Amino acid sequence: MSLRFHTLPTLPRAVKPGCRELLCLLVIAVMVSPSSSGLCPTACICATDIVSCTNKNLSKVPGNLFRLIKRLDLSYNRIGLLDADWIPVSFVKLSTLIVRHNNITSISTGSFSTTPNLKCLDLSSNRLKSVKSAMFQELKVLEVLLLYNNHISYLDPAAFGGLSHLQKLYLSGNFLTKFPMDLYVGRFKLADLTFLDVSYNQIASIPMHHINLVPGKQLRGIFLHGNPFVCDCSLYSLLTFWYRRHFNSVTDFKHDYTCRLWLDSRHSHQLLLLQDSFLNCSHSVINGSFHALGFIHEAQVGERAIVHCDGKTGNGNTDFIWVGPDNRLLEPDKDTGNFRVFYNGSLVIENPGFEDAGVYSCIAMNRQRLLNETVDIMINVSNFTINRSHHAHEAFNTAFTTLAACVVSIVLVLLYLYLTPCPCKCRDKRQKNALNQSNAHSSILSPGPTRDASAEDRKAGKRVVFLEPLKDPAVGQNGKVKLVPSETVIAEGILKSSRAKSDSDSVNSVFSDTPFVAST
Repeated sequence: MSLRFHTLPTLPRAVKPGCRELLCLLVIAVMVSPSSSGLCPTACICATDIVSCTNKNLSKVPGNLFRLIKRLDLSYNRIGLLDADWIPVSFVKLSTLIVRHNNITSISTGSFSTTPNLKCLDLSSNRLKSVKSAMFQELKVLEVLLLYNNHISYLDPAAFGGLSHLQKLYLSGNFLTKFPMDLYVGRFKLADLTFLDVSYNQIASIPMHHINLVPGKQLRGIFLHGNPFVCDCSLYSLLTFWYRRHFNSVTDFKHDYTCRLWLDSRHSHQLLLLQDSFLNCSHSVINGSFHALGFIHEAQVGERAIVHCDGKTGNGNTDFIWVGPDNRLLEPDKDTGNFRVFYNGSLVIENPGFEDAGVYSCIAMNRQRLLNETVDIMINVSNFTINRSHHAHEAFNTAFTTLAACVVSIVLVLLYLYLTPCPCKCRDKRQKNALNQSNAHSSILSPGPTRDASAEDRKAGKRVVFLEPLKDPAVGQNGKVKLVPSETVIAEGILKSSRAKSDSDSVNSVFSDTPFVAST
């Protein structure tokens, strides 16, 4: 390199060069300094701030590279292990680092301490088996991380905890068996993550009770196709909801969402998830999922309804516009009848009627990133008063029917008990049984003369009655004679005789062995 210096013209009153000339000389000296310029290794191709050292059998980064490079490609080498010394010098302006196809099996803590300003890191197509915590803690401004086509089967919940600016994470083509829910909920969640690719892993199910907590701006960026899902109506409802909201993760890969329907422990059948009448899933299950995810809203006639727009561009620099079923634009601060749109995207319907039912589309537009999103929401309008009166009428009919049935049953029972005719044979049999029972009672209290009675007593009309004690007196009667109802009547007739007798004599006569004589 040859430099030609021109002699500065000397003015009559100027003896020394000015500040501008000195600054130019300083810039030239810095540019020609070998220590700051660095060299382009023979194994690499350099183009200003881009360096490519692919397929050169390198085990670490060359130390004589230009310090101010912004993009470095080290693909198809044999680095193998990333430790604290694999990048010997500091690249403070390096924003993109590509290290794919290097058979990397482990990443040590501090491996990226010399590249603190990386925004894109490509570690795809290597042999990583797990992602542990503190692997990427130095990359505070990292936005894109590519880990697809590895052997990853485990993700530590804190593996990406320090990547607060991470927006895209590629984990496709690994061996994950669980959906990484820690990226969205919990202590180490990533609020800016809007793209997650976990397609073609070994995920069999999705945690439905947690996936509904993911904001819409993150939900639409989840790619799940190519996983061996187990056929389930809840999963079908979720994917159908995403499809109706025009999520690219579903619409672009509709035929790659399949599931396994197991016939027994060994045999299964593969089905397309996004097809009509999938497994005959009931509309109640599907609509229930739509209600939970915000796709269907219920409104009552005359009651105020509020519908929120859950868009991924929702922030302070987002404009919202709603489009009604009749293609009418609903914008903030504009008179649109009983509709009102707030700046946060919420739609308020004052005094809704049946004519207000239909599909409403919320369009969210971000002025900074020039993004837009459309969310379709079904609003059903019903009359609670009519429904309530209808249910009350049904309840009254049911109660009246039950009461009438009870009355008829009671009448039939009474007719059976009191108005059933008795045949003559049955009546004669009953009378005979009653007569036998009366004779049995009279055997205990039997009036009539005895052999020992005198003739005078018979002439006088006297009767001798023998009282026999029962063979099995009841317990607790203190030795008293137990009288059946007919015996009580006979005894009362005897005791009411006109014979004058003292109380002591009467008692003695009853509880003595001598016969008791009653005069008539």
